[in-house]
Amino acid sequence: MTAPVTTAAVRRRITVRGTVQGVGFRPYVHRLAAELALTGFVGNTANGVLIEVEGAAAGVARFCERLAGEPPPLASVTAVAVEEVPVTGADPGFTIRATEQSAQGRTLLPPDTATCPECLRELADPADRRHRHPFITCTHCGPRFTIATGMPYDRAVTTMSGFPMCPACAGEYDAPADRRFHAQPVACPDCGPRLRLVPAAGSGVRAARDGDALSRARELLAAGRIVAVKGIGGYHLACDASHTRAVDTLRTRKARGGKPFAVMCADLAEAERIAEIGTAEQTALTSPRRPIVLLRPRPAARLAPGVCPGSPHLGVMLPYTPVHTLLFGLPGDPPGPRVLVMTSGNRSGEPIVTDDEEALSRLFGLADAWLAHDRPIASPCDDSLLRVRADGTEQVLRRSRGYAPRPLRLPVPVRPALAVGGDLKNALCVGEGDLAWFGPHIGDMGDLATLEAAVRAERHVYRLTGVRPELVAADRHPGYHSAAWARRRSTRLGLGKPVFVQHHHAHIASAMAEAGLDGTTPVIGVAFDGTGYGDDATVWGGEVLVADYTGYRRLAHLAPAPLPGGDAGVANPCRTALARLWAAGLPWDPDLPSAAACSREELRLLARQLPSQVGCVATSSMGRLFDAVSSLAGVCHRAGYEAQAALELEAEACRAWGEETAAYPFGDRFDPAPALGAIIADLRRGTPVPVIAARFHRGVARAVLDLCRGARRATGLTTVALTGGVFANALLEDASTDLLHGAGFTVLRHGEVPPNDGGLALGQLVVAAHRRRPDDDRRTAVSDETE
Repeated sequence: MTAPVTTAAVRRRITVRGTVQGVGFRPYVHRLAAELALTGFVGNTANGVLIEVEGAAAGVARFCERLAGEPPPLASVTAVAVEEVPVTGADPGFTIRATEQSAQGRTLLPPDTATCPECLRELADPADRRHRHPFITCTHCGPRFTIATGMPYDRAVTTMSGFPMCPACAGEYDAPADRRFHAQPVACPDCGPRLRLVPAAGSGVRAARDGDALSRARELLAAGRIVAVKGIGGYHLACDASHTRAVDTLRTRKARGGKPFAVMCADLAEAERIAEIGTAEQTALTSPRRPIVLLRPRPAARLAPGVCPGSPHLGVMLPYTPVHTLLFGLPGDPPGPRVLVMTSGNRSGEPIVTDDEEALSRLFGLADAWLAHDRPIASPCDDSLLRVRADGTEQVLRRSRGYAPRPLRLPVPVRPALAVGGDLKNALCVGEGDLAWFGPHIGDMGDLATLEAAVRAERHVYRLTGVRPELVAADRHPGYHSAAWARRRSTRLGLGKPVFVQHHHAHIASAMAEAGLDGTTPVIGVAFDGTGYGDDATVWGGEVLVADYTGYRRLAHLAPAPLPGGDAGVANPCRTALARLWAAGLPWDPDLPSAAACSREELRLLARQLPSQVGCVATSSMGRLFDAVSSLAGVCHRAGYEAQAALELEAEACRAWGEETAAYPFGDRFDPAPALGAIIADLRRGTPVPVIAARFHRGVARAVLDLCRGARRATGLTTVALTGGVFANALLEDASTDLLHGAGFTVLRHGEVPPNDGGLALGQLVVAAHRRRPDDDRRTAVSDETE
């Protein structure tokens, strides 16, 4: 006997959480309900999206099945709660309700997203009313994080609130079937933001507006001039990447030293002409996040020599805003540059500029003109940076635009907390429950402007997440600006002392948290970087720790050497090299490149300073060892930017990596003296520098394997976390990983969370959550070395 078909109406209340606001989720729900002939409503709340749906039981069941399985492109559903409620029969159809502004709760805002294909087609279509509109957008693309001033996400709490919609835009905004239904940044040439070109005094450039502003900016770039371009998250300084004088002028004006510039290519085909791009690199370049991707430059790339001198990689990105697309020109436009330098709009060491008036003053003398617009930026957001590994996985080196404020799911819940990160590559992190949110990349905490930017970023993240910290975490270094900031914030919030977390413990905890480890089992943490305050008040940075979230034990470390002059030593790798030779008992023969690079006065000063240790601090830093070897091999003696010596040594190693398999030896207790002696012997034999560089990289990787084998014998642990800024070195990370896998280890490597200090705050957050009280500064049972 066949069971009767149930036609009785049912009603369900559904709460959807995740990234479901600002992504076209409500119109998607409206269309789905209409397709299934259901009634009810949908609306944004502070907790996500609330739906009540009524109709035939089969239709309601089908609605619930499809709701999470077929979301819009930018949506991410993390939870769906369903409850039966009484049937009302009162809904005339399915409606979209106004956003609840008073409720308290939390939902997730999507990151800023590159212009979608549909908007690009309209941008280039002369028949479309948004033809050449520099602010074209829809629910599938455009700014979100950088225009939001509060939650729930609605036009009234964005920087678009000052642009009343014209009747045509309002019609699209109110039409559930339209792609721009409730797209908060929606605008057109009649009602949206306006472009203007502001010339620098005495530049000979004429002011312009709208389309003329873009045309004139293109002409300036083609003529070798420098233009400050306002984007989604701040200003860029742009020039023709093939124009040698323009690139050199920008480098001089910005006082950038030899630090590489990133470039923006007009399209993927142009990027393939200047760099080697595989399938995984293409996927990263063309993703909605549009990060800068580190690529191998082609030898025949027609770029100015000053774009990326001495670097093994070229940072490449594609246009991600309509302004960028129009700067390169549409079909029929006069030809112009196809590759532009696009570097952050700031002076070296300062945060990216977002305010228009501030841009005119802070970028004065750097730009010949400003291509500005009148849509305010609520939060600065610099470009994200990543590299693609040989196995196709991504390693994010700077997590900002396209990622912030997307949360990370934590393996263990945390109480509401703020972690302020470190002083280099600063990015803060807040967390509550099983979610953690990074703020955008801020930079190096060296001046008042950067600190003010950090405070603004903190407030913005609070507004968007609703987190109210119950504790503050920071690096243990007593001299860090970030630590002083944490003390002030903790006091102002009435929370007492911050939780201070050892630098390398935080690095390892960050890798563990990203990998989803709950911390019940420790890992072998290999933390290699430039600087971290150690328990003995020396500079650590070549560390092997056994660690979990509650503490750590130092198993081994690079044999220390004096760092003469602190920061002055870092800026002069030749001095660091001689200090390393002194610690190894090796002479400073005049024919050694490091000795030849030092002046007589430097040699005399070092000869007195090192034995007396006056003005020196002991360091076990692997970053400083890379600097020393770079100078010893004759690659880089004076560093104009962070990690320059190591980066140029990696570039040399790449040239011999395919055929060179030998490895320099390290001694007992992780002593680099045998490796340094072997390098000197190779120099005297006339061994090519690329071979020396490759042998050193392989030697460090072999030392990592030996150290982890020793740690496994001592502890029984088989999981290794590779972390710290030195593991941004592709050759070293890949070689270490391959050796460890071959020896049966499980290897944790960073992906979306940077291995450098940009990921430090996540580790601080989870370590602080496991402290018994804010002043509990414990390590594990003991912190003495058991090497």
